[in-house]
Amino acid sequence: MFTVQQIEDAHSKVKSGAEFPKYIQEIKGFGVKNFTTWVKDSHTEYFGENDFKTKSQPQYDDLEINETVDQEKFAKQLKIHQQGGTDYMQFCRDCAENGVEGWIVDLDHFTCTYFDKAGNDVLTEEIPH
Repeated sequence: MFTVQQIEDAHSKVKSGAEFPKYIQEIKGFGVKNFTTWVKDSHTEYFGENDFKTKSQPQYDDLEINETVDQEKFAKQLKIHQQGGTDYMQFCRDCAENGVEGWIVDLDHFTCTYFDKAGNDVLTEEIPH
C-alpha cells in the first residue's frame, strides 16, 4: 500500500511536464495502478491493488472549467508544458480554459487520457517509460 504523502513527496520533485515520466515510474514503484486528477482543484484519486484507494486534498481554490473543448489549443499548450515551458498551476489553468476537466493516468498501459465535463476523451497520450 502507498500513502498520499509518498506520492506528494515524489511529485514535489517535478518542476515541469518534462519530469512527469520519471514521477510516473516512481509512483508505479509504490504500487499505484492508476489515478484521476480533477482540474477544478487538483485533488487526485489514487488506485492500487485489491481495490485500495486514497485521495489527496484540494491543492488550490476551484477553477471554472470551460463548457467548450478546444482540443487543438489544448494540444499545443500541453506540448509547451511537456517541454518545460509552463509550471503545473499554469497547466491546470490551460486545462480549465480549454474544457479539460481532468485526466486519468493508467500505469499498466502508460497512458494519460484527458477528459471533458461530459466524460468524453479529449486526448490520449502514451507516457514515455
